[in-house]
Amino acid sequence: MEAAPPASPIASPCIKLCIVDGESGLCLGCFRSLAEVGRWGQMSDAERAEIMGGLAGRQVRIRPEKLAMFNSG
Repeated sequence: MEAAPPASPIASPCIKLCIVDGESGLCLGCFRSLAEVGRWGQMSDAERAEIMGGLAGRQVRIRPEKLAMFNSG
């Protein structure tokens, strides 16, 4: 019996900047909600792909001055 090939890692938008914005409820690093972050490992590939596809548009929900604190370097 052959061993199954190792599963490929789950794609994630995480950049290890895990700070949740109180106003928007989104992570300042990846723009996911806490619920999305918490369920990420249990989501289907299709669910994760749908969320990943919409992350760029979420940035506008966070005030620019908050994001600038982390992009000034």
